[in-house]
Amino acid sequence: MSGRPPMPQTPDEEPSIKLHEGWHCLHIYYRVNQQALNALSPEERAQGREEVGHWLNPEREGAPVRLQVSVTSGHRADLGVMLMDPDPLVIDAVCQGVRSSKLGTVLEPTYSFVSLTEISEYVPTLEQFAEKLQREGANTEDDMFKARVRGYEQRLPAMNKQRIYPDIPPYPVVCFYPMNKIRDPHANWYDLPFSARSELMAEHATSGIKFAGKVSQLITASTGLDDWEWGVTLWARNPAYIKDIVYTMRFDKASARYAEFGQFYIGYVMSAGEALEHLRV
Repeated sequence: MSGRPPMPQTPDEEPSIKLHEGWHCLHIYYRVNQQALNALSPEERAQGREEVGHWLNPEREGAPVRLQVSVTSGHRADLGVMLMDPDPLVIDAVCQGVRSSKLGTVLEPTYSFVSLTEISEYVPTLEQFAEKLQREGANTEDDMFKARVRGYEQRLPAMNKQRIYPDIPPYPVVCFYPMNKIRDPHANWYDLPFSARSELMAEHATSGIKFAGKVSQLITASTGLDDWEWGVTLWARNPAYIKDIVYTMRFDKASARYAEFGQFYIGYVMSAGEALEHLRV
């Protein structure tokens, strides 16, 4: 789960905050300030719900290309919002719209995470995939070898597109947590050669494949943008699958020895109107 290093800027490239590949991503969480809510009149509450509903409507003109709202379990937050767009100011406009609404004093931000979508350097190229099969004993002349290589070649463009321009799956559960690779004298991920890191990440990916159809994962890169190196977003058909996949993958050496995790946020996907109603706002 490492970031591909940025391409050097060429002299004729126009400076821009918009990405040439991939999207900006923001996870932001809010807590309802009950005292501020009680201070609003019914008319002000209604106006605030309308304003926030506008800004958190993924179908409105000018909305970020991806926007998802969820109700968050636990004391850390009540409302979660995930936003993605090529332009970070399109994302920030949503935050400013919520802040400046009649509910701006009611919905208090408690946590946010800034990151970028990416294609990890550990995603094998076609050549690396073929070499891996050969190391595992496959014969390059066998029809099975050729079929597996051809199948990977056909899947790779779609898989990479989903990594940098992800669709949000229609699952009811969403989980987010940040993570790092450890820099410890006894377990320093960045001291390992690339080949060793790649093997560990391949094992990690194999564990995740077992949950295909139950859990969908997105890794976004945050090195230099936030306090952690990556953000992990999981969508699931059922909350139990979140527990199962996190538990299973923590036994992989890439996690068990070299990963550290931040706080977990678990939420249930709703429209903005449904979420505000659920939160009694």
